Amino acid sequence: MRVLVLGAGYAGLTLARELERRLPADADLTVVNDSSHHLVQHEVHRAIRRPSVADPIQVPLDEALTRAELVVDRVTNVDTDARRVHLAEGETLDYDFCAVCIGAETAYYDIPGLEANSLPLKRLDDAEAIRTRFFDDCTDGGSVVVGGAGLSGIQVAGELAALRDEEGAHTDIVLVEQMDTIAPTFPEHFQRAVRDELLDRGVDVRTETVVESVTGTTVETDVGDIDYDLLVWTGGITGSDAMADERPAVRADLRLDQRTFVLGDAADAVDADGEPVPASASAALREASVVAHNIAAQVAYELTGDPGDFPPRPKPYRFEVPGWIVSVGDGAVAQVGPSIFRGSAAKAMKATVGAGHLTSVGAVSRAVTLVEEEMNA
Repeated sequence: MRVLVLGAGYAGLTLARELERRLPADADLTVVNDSSHHLVQHEVHRAIRRPSVADPIQVPLDEALTRAELVVDRVTNVDTDARRVHLAEGETLDYDFCAVCIGAETAYYDIPGLEANSLPLKRLDDAEAIRTRFFDDCTDGGSVVVGGAGLSGIQVAGELAALRDEEGAHTDIVLVEQMDTIAPTFPEHFQRAVRDELLDRGVDVRTETVVESVTGTTVETDVGDIDYDLLVWTGGITGSDAMADERPAVRADLRLDQRTFVLGDAADAVDADGEPVPASASAALREASVVAHNIAAQVAYELTGDPGDFPPRPKPYRFEVPGWIVSVGDGAVAQVGPSIFRGSAAKAMKATVGAGHLTSVGAVSRAVTLVEEEMNA
């Protein structure tokens, strides 16, 4: 029996490591990822200002996995009817159970000129490109526009503002959001604290501003044009081409069908209470634990169970997190329960989040290095 895990981001690697422990010895586990490394995605923005952070936030998968077979290739299609996965190099992999954890891509919403004239932030190469463009075009009276004020956009704007201040540059940092508030899916008091942090760090925050089209020098919005030298777009996500550019809808058991699960950013999920699940690392990690339980239980039933027994009932996922945290340059904002923290307390909390994840996947030395990078920023 073969179990496939497609993708080794937060959801995929966490799921694979749990399945290594939970699956019966005679079940085969294969992980497919387009890179030989796991990337701590929520720290990628740091590499814009601190390229040295790239090393500790990349974990070699052959160090993180102990039992699973690793296939380094890109998934091009998931045929759920045939239970077959097609890879870019031409190989196909059949499966008995499959977990799709291949993340999402940047959404451009068919806005004219947007994709051609902007840089995304999904990978370390993107961070390097943003840094290069900043130094080439923006240090002498230039202007940077960051489109989309979710957590990623907030962190990019904060990091660029801090880089501007370190370099003594004369650069305007403008954060644009079409909704009436930044971090629109988060609690109101968290939104206010993050906005204050951005303003304190010299970021020009413009909400209720809809991007309608983009030229090589101008962001054209419904309330006027914004000239720019660098445009970074973090305004939303869409499915990967392997999933026909869709984030398929899944309910609390995270199953697309009886043998295929979709989780993390790859899924448009609702939880056991019928609430939409935000695309976030914290959700992906917790979803992975639920799916690991469900796959392991079903595999054990099929391999060793009595055919007359009822199959195991899937465990549902319920979205519960203790709070939220976002870095803003050298600062941070954290919400724990009803309490909001800024300053050194929030910064320390932020440092422990990435380090905690690295420790959980066995990369303890990288966790120590990341904390040093964060606290010395």
